[in-house]
Amino acid sequence: MTEILEPQDCTTMAEVRAGVDETDREIVALLARRFGYMDAAARIKPDRSVVRDEARKAEVIAKVKASARDRGLDAELLGRLYDQLIEACIAYEFEEFDRLRA
Repeated sequence: MTEILEPQDCTTMAEVRAGVDETDREIVALLARRFGYMDAAARIKPDRSVVRDEARKAEVIAKVKASARDRGLDAELLGRLYDQLIEACIAYEFEEFDRLRA
């Protein structure tokens, strides 16, 4: 297996691609964990009307944007990405909520 280098240590495109591929595997694992929390929320929430929580969505996006700024990343870009991620999670949670109560 190829050693995964930090981005600043890469000197070839093969090293860059190996790092990107490993990072993508880690992101997918983290997304699986996040969706697991959506499973838990669907199980715990007492009513379908509380699946969508706009105040919580705004709070999460604000935290992500602050974290992005702290890391020198484009906060608006990360905010848009998280908006899409959260909408996907909400749709998933609705489906899981309905499935559990069918």
